[in-house]
Amino acid sequence: MKLIWTTSLFFIVIFNSYSQKNLNDESKEIITLEIKEMFKNYHNDITKNGLESEFKYLDASSDFFWVPPGYKETLDYDTVKKILIENSKIVNFIEFSWESIKIVPLTNEIANYSGIIKCVQVDTDHNPMMFKIIESGTLIKRKDGWKFLNGQSRTL
Repeated sequence: MKLIWTTSLFFIVIFNSYSQKNLNDESKEIITLEIKEMFKNYHNDITKNGLESEFKYLDASSDFFWVPPGYKETLDYDTVKKILIENSKIVNFIEFSWESIKIVPLTNEIANYSGIIKCVQVDTDHNPMMFKIIESGTLIKRKDGWKFLNGQSRTL
C-alpha cells in the first residue's frame, strides 16, 4: 500500500512540477531562506521546549509518513507522535544543529531536503550523548508554514 502511495506521490510531484511555471533563481532562494528559517525555529523550539514541540512542524494530514532511526517501515503521524511523547519522558535536554544541508525547492509549496544533523542529548539520568543523523525528506507549505510531509532518518 505504501509503495502505491509513494509512487502516486512521486507522479503528483512530477505532474505539479511540470504544470507549474518553473521556479526562477530568486523564487528558489526565497523558498530556501524560508525553509532554513523554519529549521532554525524547529531546532530552537526543540532545545527550549523538548521533543513534543516537534508536533507543530509535522504535517498532521493522512499524507504524512516517516521512517525514524531504528525503524525499517514507514510510520504515520499518530505513531510518530506517540513515539515522541514516550521519548520526551526520558530526554532531559536535546539540541540539534545542521552539519550540512541541501534544500531543493520543487514548487512554491513542495521542497526536498537532505543533510547531516549533529545532536547533543542528555537523558533524565544526566547521561550526555552526542551523535549524528543523516536525514532526507519532503516539506510542504501549509497556511501556517513549512511542515515535514515525509522522510527518513538514520543514526550515523
